[in-house]
Amino acid sequence: MPVQFQHASLPNGLNVIAEVDGDAHTAALGFFVKTGARDEQASVMGVSHFLEHMMFKGTAKRSSEEVDQEFDDIGAEHNAFTTSEMTAFWAHTLPEHLNTAEEILSDLLRPALRQADFDNEKKVILEEIAMYADYPFWVLYEKAMETYYGEHPLSHRVLGTTQTISDLTRDQMMQYFTNRYSADNTVVAAAGKVDFEHLLDRLTEHCGHWNVTRASRAHLPAQFAPQEFTLESDSVHRHYMLMLSPAPSQQDERRYAMSMLAQILGESEGSRLYWALIETGLAEEAQAQYDGRDGLGDVLVYASCSPEMAPEIGRIIRQESDRLVASLAEDDLERVRNKIATAVTLHGELPAGRMRRLGRVWMYSGEYRSLEAELARINAVTLDDLRDVYKAFPLQPIVTGHLTPKSR
Repeated sequence: MPVQFQHASLPNGLNVIAEVDGDAHTAALGFFVKTGARDEQASVMGVSHFLEHMMFKGTAKRSSEEVDQEFDDIGAEHNAFTTSEMTAFWAHTLPEHLNTAEEILSDLLRPALRQADFDNEKKVILEEIAMYADYPFWVLYEKAMETYYGEHPLSHRVLGTTQTISDLTRDQMMQYFTNRYSADNTVVAAAGKVDFEHLLDRLTEHCGHWNVTRASRAHLPAQFAPQEFTLESDSVHRHYMLMLSPAPSQQDERRYAMSMLAQILGESEGSRLYWALIETGLAEEAQAQYDGRDGLGDVLVYASCSPEMAPEIGRIIRQESDRLVASLAEDDLERVRNKIATAVTLHGELPAGRMRRLGRVWMYSGEYRSLEAELARINAVTLDDLRDVYKAFPLQPIVTGHLTPKSR
């Protein structure tokens, strides 16, 4: 039985989408809210991620222990995530337990936000911020994003800062929740063995009373200014380097070509940077990654090496980027096309993967694109497409950041 796409909207604007597969052995359901770090005021930076944690601290009818126990009782895999642009909560279970998973998730999305829970969880968030401060890549990445995006809210840190989280109040979180976690700013995505009409009935019962806020997102222009910075630290012994350059947005069809171009430049194995830096033993890490965002995009190039090799590593990265297009061959395109197609297909083999993909695609486009259509689009990319996207976005770093051992 072929996969069938279904879509409906509740009267309050809650969008419900599904890829129904009657032959599947499991079912997955997720709530995707169009809110993340870029939608926060700078003074409450990190509230989206903090709020994600608070969802699991209990509701008017469930304690945090009961939430975990009820998911365990049905054997559901469940989780949540927060990015700069969305927050999602999902569960993957047997079809006969989908009703229970839906009821738990619907309830979670209306948390109690008790003051005692807020105070306790704040300590957890502050510990998480401190933990990530021990990861060189994360320290460099956050500083580079702040420098690159400047006043644009994409510069906001998903975790927030020690200061913003320490200052955050429960009432500020409640106001943010009320404004952003509305029916018309949420999409429910399902995949697998799902009775769509029955799911609609249950969502109407459990979510039909959710408020409407007409929440929107500010699409501000980004002003880029070339900059280079260096951070010194007593806790690192290697040199870490990160470069950011402009790229197509998530809504731009050129994103497929840019994703492939970034992989040819810096995929973990077989890429230009792999052969020039890893295989030669000049660097421990070297990679390039395309990140498409809502209205904007960027390419990240990252490497780590011994401090004395840093100038040479930087020179080689720029050299490989500059001659990338001239060196492109059909074999490059075929190799990376097959890798992307394999990854996309593997991700879509389970309902949980299909559900997460479905929710993300809808968040960015408000439209449905099947896995098959996605694969066809990937396979349609040509060498001329790679050359054209490079001409528009030539991988010239706007920001270059360094994290290096402190000078003695």
